[in-house]
Amino acid sequence: MHQQGRLISTRVTTGTEQMATDCWLLDQLITKQLPPILRFYQWSPIALSLGYHQKEWPDHWQTLTWQGQPVELVRRPTGGRAVLHQGDLTYAIALPLTVRRQEAYRQICDALIAAWQQLGVELHYGTAGRGYRHQANCFAMATAADLITPAGYKLVGSAQLRRDRYLLQHGSIRLWPDAACHRQVFGENMAPMAERPLAIPTAPDETFLEQLKGLIQQALTQSLGMTFAALPLSAAEIAEIRARSSSLARAVI
Repeated sequence: MHQQGRLISTRVTTGTEQMATDCWLLDQLITKQLPPILRFYQWSPIALSLGYHQKEWPDHWQTLTWQGQPVELVRRPTGGRAVLHQGDLTYAIALPLTVRRQEAYRQICDALIAAWQQLGVELHYGTAGRGYRHQANCFAMATAADLITPAGYKLVGSAQLRRDRYLLQHGSIRLWPDAACHRQVFGENMAPMAERPLAIPTAPDETFLEQLKGLIQQALTQSLGMTFAALPLSAAEIAEIRARSSSLARAVI
């Protein structure tokens, strides 16, 4: 019998509020011993998220703008390098650990692989070595924790945070990156867009996003043995998250 979890409907909001929400998810599980929680989200305005232990980044990231809006700089509760959240879909799942941390990572990533297989896209784990830690850009290399296509396009980058016997895993699915934005942020050209899977529409498409989220949810049910029932955040929960996000915004530097 599948364990029952919660699905939080997609939210589009600031990076600080998104990271506060992910931290809140994990705290809810620990303090209230709740069942697993899954959510999908997008970032507005676009943002750069720094890994929890990332100590260095270019000075100009403090004053970045794109299309007349500041690019928010926010710190993730998880490790890794900087991720540009523009044209991506992010997933987050918080759950009690019933297996080893590495096995939970494999179960979640295998579900992502299975979901993309339904769209005709083959993914496998990356192979980058220690040189990764010298990169500012998370998507410049693919480690064994990342999912890439046979052509070398890094489609999914994920990271984890464990507390006690509970786990938060979130990851960015790179769907519609803008080459000019990437170049402005990282000072280098993005890999050729021809490498991006053809299953992804050429422009942002809500129907495709809903299909993708549904496939990921179904695959997680199979991989983790959990079902997820939709239950949006309440007004009280959103207020609690926003109170946390105000302090998180001051903790980037």
